[in-house]
Formats: sequence, structure tokens, C-alpha cells
Amino acid sequence: MPPIELPPENRSLSPATGWTRAHWEAAADGLLAAVRRHAGPEHALIGLPGDRPSWSGPRSDGLEGYARTFLLAAFRIAGAGGDDPHGLLPAYAEGLAAGTRRPTIERALTDADPVSWPVITDRGQAMVEAASIALALRITRPWLWDHLDEDVRERAGAWLARALRQAPVDNNWWLFPLTVGGFLAEAGIDRVAAERAVERGLAKIESWYLGDGWYTDGRPRAFDHYNGWAFHLYPVLHAHLGGDRHLLDVYGGRLAAHLDASARTFGADGAPVHQGRSLTYRFAAAAPLWAGALCGSTPLSPGTTRRLASGALRYFLDRGALDAEGLLTSGWHGPYPPMVQPYSGPASPYWASKGFLGLLLPPDHPVWTAVEQPGPAELGDAVRPLPRPGWLIQSTASDGLVRLHNHGSDDQPAHEVLPDDPLYARLAHSTATGPVLDGPPDNHLGLVVGGTLTERGRIRPLGTGDGWAASEHRPRAGGAELPGIVVTSLVLAAGAEEVHAHLVAGAEPGTEVRQSGWAVAGDSVETAVDGPDVTATATATATATATGPDGLRLVSLLRCADGFTTAGTDPLPSGTAFGAIGAVPRVAGRVADAAALFVSTARLDRGPVRPPRAAVEVRTERAPEGHLLHVRWPDGGRHTALLATGSVAVRRED
Repeated sequence: MPPIELPPENRSLSPATGWTRAHWEAAADGLLAAVRRHAGPEHALIGLPGDRPSWSGPRSDGLEGYARTFLLAAFRIAGAGGDDPHGLLPAYAEGLAAGTRRPTIERALTDADPVSWPVITDRGQAMVEAASIALALRITRPWLWDHLDEDVRERAGAWLARALRQAPVDNNWWLFPLTVGGFLAEAGIDRVAAERAVERGLAKIESWYLGDGWYTDGRPRAFDHYNGWAFHLYPVLHAHLGGDRHLLDVYGGRLAAHLDASARTFGADGAPVHQGRSLTYRFAAAAPLWAGALCGSTPLSPGTTRRLASGALRYFLDRGALDAEGLLTSGWHGPYPPMVQPYSGPASPYWASKGFLGLLLPPDHPVWTAVEQPGPAELGDAVRPLPRPGWLIQSTASDGLVRLHNHGSDDQPAHEVLPDDPLYARLAHSTATGPVLDGPPDNHLGLVVGGTLTERGRIRPLGTGDGWAASEHRPRAGGAELPGIVVTSLVLAAGAEEVHAHLVAGAEPGTEVRQSGWAVAGDSVETAVDGPDVTATATATATATATGPDGLRLVSLLRCADGFTTAGTDPLPSGTAFGAIGAVPRVAGRVADAAALFVSTARLDRGPVRPPRAAVEVRTERAPEGHLLHVRWPDGGRHTALLATGSVAVRRED
């Protein structure tokens, strides 16, 4: 149990998590108390311990500590009707006055100036933190801002107003001037510029809206948790706080559409799917759930909303997200430096404060009083296509796992192709596995060229449908596309079963092709190769992800079906975000034709050892138009797919 004093569980009201509003309040109080011990002079900067500062420097990191915890305090106090028994608002008011007294461009902290906030500059981190401060001030205005001395309001307003005129990074950052503008316009400060910042921000994100509740984050195909905790959160909160019915209709409707899909990405254990950057923000993934309830823009029942949100918060607090002092660490369960981006510092994890948005809902709101209801992953096995991001969401009720098959998100810029980012480029992600960041790639299809495994590069979606998703990519090696080679990839899914097919066109005969499966990690790992060297399994006992010594195992299986001829496993001595050591299965084969088909079957299971299941039946044949793939699932359902270079046609038969 984390170093936070929590009330007893209430399994009558919350049969799944045991948590109620009282648990959320206690968690918020514990997090704020732990941070407060690290406040600097006049509470202006909160410098948290850590070996690795962000690329913006220690002064900026101290501002992060102030801004992100101020937002948590704002949710806690505003949700209590202004009740502030721990004296948080006076401390943050003192910090606001001190930090804006003489803003500086100096990155380092000095004995001569341990309090000044960084000046907001073009694409500077202070712009991000200004948004959290402005939102916190807007939420707590009756108890803080309206009681400040006029000179403090003037200089704090002037510091914030720089965000209205400086250039943001061309992605979700446009929402930071919008959020600052929303507060300043309401407070009557620099109103014209503030209103223009709001208009610019909304216009900018409109250009990235693809429909069905999905935005791409500045780049052509960048989909991740920023959809929920940024693109939907800020516009909806701005509309809600301003009482703007028109904006609420527009952005609330989009949020509801997004929640209809994203609610399926939480596992039964509470884990959000492990995909995309800034994962150290952890339970910030709950923010859009609360936002939907706050604004009346959600397809979820109140009981399901709280079940998913409480599940997410408890998942991390039960698995070592806090250190012995009660501070959020930089990682997933506990500290995991490989997954932390260079823009993150010791206080960055406190963007998770957004996950406490639900405290703005009064105690008598149905989201707090309704009995918890199951989340989508608990209701039955499901396979849901998401056409906009090019994803296929596969969940199994028996173990509560959620798998995200990725045939549409690569986070590649428009005018260049960068090296693969494992958090985006993998063929699949899940709620129980993390991509390998230091070792052989998991969930990857590559050609071996000059002893090097090719990268996926830019992904071109080919569609999604009933139980399938497909894409095309042009393999890359040494920073360049391999001339004339195209890989057309298809995943089919039913229950816990997966079939992966890859049509490799244009490669030299004899070229080795490798595919890897799910990387499992924990405290101990077992590996095995079964049969005539054609089936690889990797099994991990992950006691860090279990509530007790129940013997649950996470099993990754990958089997050759066609084209692949050998199998094995690769050790992961550095593990993943889910465990200290791990292993990943792989299969391999060689190109025999100008267009060679490679097919494998895979599964990811969690739980006790179960009796063997009926195998997935796979059959392939050549056709004038390409390669035909026939799949019969253990439940008797069937898929038939036709793969040709750059095109896929799939038919399902039940």
C-alpha cells in the first residue's frame, strides 16, 4: 500500500475497486503533503528530488512543481466549496506573488534568486506551466485571485499574458495559450489578446480533427493519450467554466465520441493501455472520463465512469508509483528512466493531477453515489475497430487484458522520417506489456539487411473493419527507405487469438524476415521453444503487477503459420516498464518470391495455467489478385482476406 493514509474500502458502493470519493480526497491530500515539504522560499518553486533534470533546467523544473501541484490543490479545494483546512491556497498565493516579482531568463537557481519564475518564451516550458496555473486560478478565483493585492494581480496577469503572444510548439501546445486566454479574458486582463488566443487555439486544433472524437497531435498521424488529457480536456473545461453552451455542444459531443472508444482501452485491473509518450503522467488518463461526467458529455454511466477512473488511480498507487516519501516517481509502476522523455523533470509526473478533475463534481453527484459498474473490458470479449487512428482494440473478459493493434499511429513528421519510436511504431501495445526500449524490438516485423533489422518508418493505413486492421509501410535501414520494397500488414483478431499476415514485395530472394511478439516482463522469466522449432513462448511471473502471491502469469505465444520456419526467444535483461527482466518470442523465415507471404498466430494471456485450447486454423493460397488467407477461429468463426501489395480486402463469416 502506498505511503498515503486511506479510509477503509467500501465494497458495497464500489465492488470493483473499493474506492469512494473519500479515497480520492485522501490521495490528493497525501500527494500534496508530500510535495509541500520540498517547496522553496516563499513557496514560489517546488524542486523535487531527482537525478535527472529536464532539458529546460532546474528553475523550470521548480515551476513545474508549483504549477502542476497547484492544479491538484485547485481541484481539491474547489471541489470542497473552498474549504482549505491545510492552508494550501495561502501558500500558492504567496508563491504566485514571489515568482512573478522579477521573472528571469536564467535557467539555473541561485542563492541570490531562488524564487523567480522563468519568462514565458517561444516554445518554452513556462508556457505549459502557465496553462496549469491559469486553470487553477480560474477554478479557485473566488477564494484566491479575488483576494490578492492589486499589484500582485497586475504582475501575475502580465506574466501569464506573455503566453498569448509567444509561439507554441505546433501541436497540442496551442491549447496552453487558449487556457491562459480563457482565464485572463474572464479576469478582464488583456482581453482582446486573450480572446484571440482562444480563437486561434480552437481554429488550430480544428485542422487536426479527423472525426469520431480523434485528433492527431500536430503531425499527420500522432495518436496517443494526449487526445484525452489535452485535446478534449482543455476545450471542454474552457467551455464549461465559461458557460458557453455552443462550445460545449461542439466539444462535448466530440468528447463523448472519444470516450465511447477510449473507455475500451482500460484493463480490468485499471491499467490504461501503455502507448505513446508522456506515460509518466499515468492516471491523467482518467481526466477525460471525469470531464465527460462534469459536462454531461459521456456515453458512460456514472458507475462505470468512477469504476474506470478509480481503477486507474488505484492501479498505479498499488504498484509503486510513489516512493517512500509519497512522491510520484518518473516511470510507470515505479521509476523507469528509459521511458522518460528529455522534456520531463522530477515534477513532470504531476501532470497526473488532471486525473483528480472528478473532485469538482459535488459529493452528491451520481458519479460518486452510484454503485460501480463494470468497464467495457469486463463485460465480455470484444474486438473494436477504430478507423480514425487505424487501431483495433481487442479485449478479453477472462483476464481483463486490452490489446491495441496499431496500423495507423507513427508520430512521424510530415516532411521527414525519423527513427522508429517504440511507443508509436510497434504493431501492438497493451495494458500489461510495454515496448522494449533497450533491446530487440517487440511486436515488430522487420527484414534483416546487412545484419540490421529494418524499421517500420511511416505507416499508411489501409483500413479497419470487423475483427481486422491493415497498413502498409516501406522498410527503412540506416535512415533510408529500402528501394522497391513494400510490406503490406494485416492483423485479424477474435477472443484472445491473433493472426498476423505480412506480404513482403520487392525484397531479394533469401532475405530473412523476422516478427516478434508480446514482450513479457516481471521478477522472473521462463522461455521455451516447442515442437519442431516452430513455436516460441515466453512466460513471466510478474509479482509487481499482482495484489498478492496468487501465481498469475503473463504468457506470450507466437507460432509460425506460413512463410516463417523457425522460432526462438530473446532475453530482455533490462526488462520493460512492467518488470525488471523479460523475454520476447520471435519467428523468422526467408523471402522465396517477388511477393512473399508470412503468417503467424499469437496470444497474450494472463492468469493461471489453463488447459490447451483449440488451435487457430490458418490456410493460404495464391490467387490471380494476390494471396488468400483463410482463418478459422476456435469458436467456429471465419475470416477470409485477400492481400496484394498496398491493398487488403477482408470478409468475416460467423
